[in-house]
Amino acid sequence: MSATRYRRFLKLCEEWPRDESRKSRDLGTFLRQRVAATFREGENTQISDTEKCDQTYESLARINANTYKQRFPRVRDTSFTGITAEECKLLWSSSVQQTEDEKKSFWKSLTERFSSKSPEDAPEKTPEK
Repeated sequence: MSATRYRRFLKLCEEWPRDESRKSRDLGTFLRQRVAATFREGENTQISDTEKCDQTYESLARINANTYKQRFPRVRDTSFTGITAEECKLLWSSSVQQTEDEKKSFWKSLTERFSSKSPEDAPEKTPEK
């Protein structure tokens, strides 16, 4: 029976979209990692709580199939801010990129500040009289 569960989760992982713009924050990537960790032995993995495993699969399958989006359609395609989902996605991805760039520049400035400089890089001093 665990072989059937394993195959169902693999099929779900194949169907789940990946968002390359989200890198380490992508739900599809996280799902694939969790399935690999849970089913380490593949079809031979023994699941201790089969009921919870089945509930998890059903929940993920409903999310992937947009069950609740279809059941409860939105009246408008905007949020309280008035921007669309695509605009929000664009803003979010650019703000995350800026944050990553700021972290890199901060880290670079720290490493430059505390790195040991070789004598060749140091400015020449003139002897004092």
